[in-house]
Amino acid sequence: MASSHKIVILGRVFPQMPELIQEAGLGHVEVVSLPEAVHMSKEKMFEAVQGASGLISLPHVPVTAALMDAAGPELQVISNHAVGLDNIDLQAARQRNITVCNTPEPVLEPTADIAWLLMMGAARRVREGEQLMKDGEWAGFATDLLLGQRMIGATLLIVGAGRIGAAVARRSIGWNMRVLYVANSDKPLLEEAPLHAKRVELEEGLQEADFVSLHLPLCPETHHLINAQRLSMMKPTSVLVNTSRGPIVDEVALIDALRKGVIFAAGLDVFENEPDFRPEFLQLPNVLALPHLGSATRADRLWSTHLVVENLTKALQDG
Repeated sequence: MASSHKIVILGRVFPQMPELIQEAGLGHVEVVSLPEAVHMSKEKMFEAVQGASGLISLPHVPVTAALMDAAGPELQVISNHAVGLDNIDLQAARQRNITVCNTPEPVLEPTADIAWLLMMGAARRVREGEQLMKDGEWAGFATDLLLGQRMIGATLLIVGAGRIGAAVARRSIGWNMRVLYVANSDKPLLEEAPLHAKRVELEEGLQEADFVSLHLPLCPETHHLINAQRLSMMKPTSVLVNTSRGPIVDEVALIDALRKGVIFAAGLDVFENEPDFRPEFLQLPNVLALPHLGSATRADRLWSTHLVVENLTKALQDG
């Protein structure tokens, strides 16, 4: 007898995904797409996932124990369309023997690119420059116009030296930067030539760095890791970049630090309560903000789409 599966997609994905699922060799498949899942009531969400053997989740949609129970005993796999897993109750998944997958590879290089875009844009005040031109107030070249921070030879602190953090560090070679990193263990590949990076404690690194780039998973230990006290350790000329998860930074403390000149600028691609964000981030001239574009290239999102389906398929076939 041919197998039968119900797959529920929790969020807006590339239109190719349902067809890829149908062509994956899983037998008869019912694909239920919920593009507005993040805005659905729990009752409607629970009803929609009933009987699902697989869920495809996106990082802004929580996959809770209650949602897993609503799906029922047929649920075998949660295939997350993201590098992180903080939206999924991993303990509940383990208890229910549900496989959880993610897609780290396609996120790696484009997110490192975005980190550098934010670093450079915030340091060189590109947002203020663009606004000056939009407002028709640019009066021509001036030696004191929107002076930013020099990047050549600066000190870069990587907080979280995993794959993305290492990719950001690798890009610093062209700027002849001194690289420091914070990690749970030594990273010999970073410490070798040509980077010669040095592992430091967070507080030491914050005091020495001209640029701080965050690349940590969100967990209780990293929530508000960058708070008012740690921001006060940074140089008044320093730039903070966050492309990991919004809640790693205490946004109230960051806004206060930016207003008071405790740090020079911030580049943000993630926020505490996405898609909501604090309006101050658009009002402060020393913030360069993007709407979570880390891995947003067509090629990499297509790669992620295929990988999500491959992960789902393998888990169901192995199960």
